[in-house]
Formats: sequence, C-alpha cells, structure tokens
Amino acid sequence: QVQLVESAGGLVQSGGSLRLSCAASGSSSIINVMGWYRQAPGKQRELVASITTAGSTNYADSVKGRFTISRDNTKKTVYLQMNSLRPEDTAVYYCNFKHNPGTMWYEYWGQGTQVTVSS
Repeated sequence: QVQLVESAGGLVQSGGSLRLSCAASGSSSIINVMGWYRQAPGKQRELVASITTAGSTNYADSVKGRFTISRDNTKKTVYLQMNSLRPEDTAVYYCNFKHNPGTMWYEYWGQGTQVTVSS
C-alpha cells in the first residue's frame, strides 16, 4: 500500500512563496508519476502540475511561470515551489501518485494540505 505524506501548507500574502513536499512510501515501481492537484471551495479538483520519473513535467496554464514541480527519485519525494501566489491559488492541495507495479496503473492521494493566499 502506497502512503503519501505531505508537508504543511500555510497562509501567505499575495505575491509570496510557499513550497510543498510529498514523500511516497510503499512502492517499488521505478516508473511513476507524481503530482499536485488542488480543490477550491465549490470547485472541482484540478491538476496543478505533474512530473514523471524521467522528469517530464506538465502544468496547468494558470500556474505556468509561477510554480515549479520537481522530484528527488532517491527519496521518492515531489516538491512544488509556488511563487507569485495569488488569492485564486487558495485551495486544498493534494499530492497524487500513480504507478504501474505490473499490468495496470494505480493511483493514490495524500490527505490534502490547505494553502491560503491573502490579498
């Protein structure tokens, strides 16, 4: 069973920065995809950014140029550096882990961490 442990979010002023991390355990799959999703009140959960084991990244248009996703494969940890934060970035951020240990892909979620950006 894969477990994801997220760092704490926090409260930051508009224009500020925050870094989230998420460590995965319980998976021996070499190939996996780690990422971050977020869900604001009254809205659907949406992809923020993802990164493959090889380092290929994907970003939501709304965060391009402001957020950077990275990972440390030896630690099975993914990071999300968030700069130039805006009030609309306020949401619960969820770590996501996808892997294929054999013949099919499985997906796991972190417990979520609140990020609040004040104007």
